[in-house]
Amino acid sequence: MAAPATPPVRDRDPEGRARNARPRDGLGRPLPYGVPGVERQPEGVPRTPAESLVEAQRLLDAGMPFHAHEVLEDAWKAADGPERGLWRGMAQLAVGLTHAARGNSAGGAALLRRGAENIAEYRTTPPYDIDITGLHEWAESLAAALAGTTTPIDLTTNTPRLVTA
Repeated sequence: MAAPATPPVRDRDPEGRARNARPRDGLGRPLPYGVPGVERQPEGVPRTPAESLVEAQRLLDAGMPFHAHEVLEDAWKAADGPERGLWRGMAQLAVGLTHAARGNSAGGAALLRRGAENIAEYRTTPPYDIDITGLHEWAESLAAALAGTTTPIDLTTNTPRLVTA
């Protein structure tokens, strides 16, 4: 009879929640242990909506949409009421861009469309100077361009502006 398998040791955070401590690249892909990676965004950082948008834009401009997604996801989790859909949609746009940059065109397009759908209701009264119309058009256009491709997109030419100038 074979010995019972030993369960793998799981990475845990200080509160005991399972976390993958492997380093990650700028697009959030796991790297082998011991390889230098990009510092992760801390989770649960309280930010104002304006601070969230500034930090997310900084990360997008640095070619790190996965990390921008983490910032926008924090805003989503912290929001209550009707703004939850706004921040959820914004996070979906960033993770859709992440998938497109990784070469997962189908997943990227689906998330870009879902994010565009979630922010669409804010077109008439865009909060926090968010360029809802521009983001919606960008997401729909990029999602259409991704159809049938598997080539990762170039982030330098496909990164959106989150707020109006």
